[in-house]
Amino acid sequence: MDRLSNTVRPYAWGSTTAIPTLLGREPTGEPQAEMWMGAHPGAPSRISRTTANAPGDKELPLTEVIAADPEGELGAATVARFGPRLPFLLKLLAAGAPLSLQVHPNLDQARDGYADEEARGIPIDAPHRTYKDANHKPELICALTPFDGLCGFRRPAEAADAMDALGVDSLKPYVDLLRAQPEEAALREVLTAILGADPAEMAGTVERAAAAAERLGGAYAPYARIAHHFPGNPGVLAAMLLNYVQLQPGEALFLGAGVPHAYLDGLGVEIMANSDNVLRCGLTPKHIDVPELLRIVRFEATDPGVLRPEAAPSGEELYETPVDEFALSRYTLAAGADPTELTAPTPQILLCTGGAVQVGELSLNPGESVFVPAGEPVEASGAGTLFRATVGT
Repeated sequence: MDRLSNTVRPYAWGSTTAIPTLLGREPTGEPQAEMWMGAHPGAPSRISRTTANAPGDKELPLTEVIAADPEGELGAATVARFGPRLPFLLKLLAAGAPLSLQVHPNLDQARDGYADEEARGIPIDAPHRTYKDANHKPELICALTPFDGLCGFRRPAEAADAMDALGVDSLKPYVDLLRAQPEEAALREVLTAILGADPAEMAGTVERAAAAAERLGGAYAPYARIAHHFPGNPGVLAAMLLNYVQLQPGEALFLGAGVPHAYLDGLGVEIMANSDNVLRCGLTPKHIDVPELLRIVRFEATDPGVLRPEAAPSGEELYETPVDEFALSRYTLAAGADPTELTAPTPQILLCTGGAVQVGELSLNPGESVFVPAGEPVEASGAGTLFRATVGT
């Protein structure tokens, strides 16, 4: 197994303190939003390993290590299912401000969208490019601290009541649509109207709605905070169509294809299929492809479905998800207990988030991680919390 050296992404919405505090480092004053663990080509983890091509102790990107021996690193079964690449990406995510309101495509939509943009010759790094790859991006976020987010549409009548209580006249057309139309039509028509409104008129509506939310407080406080970060942005009203969720440490959310969502504040462990396909709805200065977005979004009210792990006799606490690319579980290790057997026929990334953990011959402190090739014997011991990311069964 190999200790991972990981890249921290400095996105503007990142917390300046959460990841440094976990790692036991002094904050730099700059946002530190995500730490990527895996083999995504955008920021692959690096490992120290001696190979025929790299004699001596040299850091190699995990992408290169896997490409040199896919079956040895991933196992024959994983390669047969997903090809010669690690099918998941693990992250530490630290939100100090709201992320963009966004949605992800399903696998067929991603393949079709990627092929279409390739055929039209849109550069992969173009700001108006939507599909960066041909893969879907289901994801799971597990809270390490209290964690706030938006997940899925709430019932149109609830959204109508919330907007109506603000007392803003220019919201009345949206309120009427939400109350008069069937669920799918109501959500589709209102989101379409919000995203297509005149920018100047919308900015005024958002400003008045934000002031009312500030006065009302309570359940409206999250929308006032969002508006503080994105004054005049139509995403503030789009956010009012969604369920507001507060996770406690250890609780999680699963985000499937077509479900609009945004993370607002907190530190968590995130795992996803190895993709970077995001369609944005608001709360961002980046490109918003409204027609494609409206094609991808699932216009149906949903329960956010807060997940709590299912404990097994082995001590593994598994977060159940309906995807094949990844599985996330947690171990709480106690000092003096027998070592916990973690050997698996699939590749694994093991991440310590608290205490001190021994994985094989490697000692892990919070924020440190290792890559374990498929089938490699591995045990864990110590006193701490260990997250295990691997391929779904």
